[in-house]
Amino acid sequence: MTLRISVVIPTRNRTHLLGETLDSVLAQDRPPYEVIVVDDGSTDDTLSMLEAYAGRVTVGCIPHSGAMVARNAGARLASGDVVAFCDSDDVWLPGHLEALARLWEAVPELNAAYANFRLVRDGVWAERDKFSDAPPGFFAGARLLGGGLALFDEPPLPRLLRFTPFFPSALAARRDFLRRIGGWDEAAPQGASSDFATALRVAEHPRIGLVLSATVSIRQPARLSPAQVQRMNLDDAAILDHVLQTRPSLRPHAPAIRASARRRRLQALETAFVRQDFAAVRAIAAQLGSTRPLRVHAKVGVAALPPGLRTVAARTLLSLGTLRSQTVRRVAQGA
Repeated sequence: MTLRISVVIPTRNRTHLLGETLDSVLAQDRPPYEVIVVDDGSTDDTLSMLEAYAGRVTVGCIPHSGAMVARNAGARLASGDVVAFCDSDDVWLPGHLEALARLWEAVPELNAAYANFRLVRDGVWAERDKFSDAPPGFFAGARLLGGGLALFDEPPLPRLLRFTPFFPSALAARRDFLRRIGGWDEAAPQGASSDFATALRVAEHPRIGLVLSATVSIRQPARLSPAQVQRMNLDDAAILDHVLQTRPSLRPHAPAIRASARRRRLQALETAFVRQDFAAVRAIAAQLGSTRPLRVHAKVGVAALPPGLRTVAARTLLSLGTLRSQTVRRVAQGA
């Protein structure tokens, strides 16, 4: 029987981008079984724009509830064997659904699959794909299937605590599997990292397929600001706290999850200190507890100083850190 792949696209106030997304989905070499757009309470002319796609797209509407709820609403409307997701600002290359279908043809018992992707900034595709940025050993043990496909036979969850190359617009999963695991995690803390909770949920349940070539393009700002990087690290840490509290199945991974959350908070604290966001330094330090690296104790101490004094002390501490890094580099190079 031919595999039926439904496509779910959640959207909110993206009339200017949604058309390109829809056109890329409808132009697939392997046509989707159905395309479902879930309007998440848009206040622009999204619904009027979708009239041009009448007969080719099913439209569902919900009150504004967030992307997780919208994706689940679309999955409930879907009737295909597999549900593939695409955010309304992202684009698929023509062979995306064909590559996913080949995965299921090779491994019919597959639960889910992720494709590789490239970031697109101001209309320019990044030279490197996301999988190429993975740390050494990330894909070790993945079974190569040929034709640019691979498979995790074991849960890849521990790997995702170090690096996460799995994004919503690159995910496809069996409809019955999604229902069994509870779909997208709607209880996850809201923020840019909310989908991380679902990636961890999926990663508990192999087999999980991989499309090694980049068949998805994901839009991002030209450059993330330090404030955004700081926020993302804190959001990721909050997600890790959430999954540890809500999923008993993750208890064997508790030490690694806590260590990952701690590492992300330490990175956020370092960024906040460079930005001289001293209130954030103190708040993050409180989350870390009293067992902190010496350099963090020094920065927390500076953050507690009176305003004028702490600015001078922060610049001095940062200068000393830069000098130390340069010295270590010279020693390492034999200078």
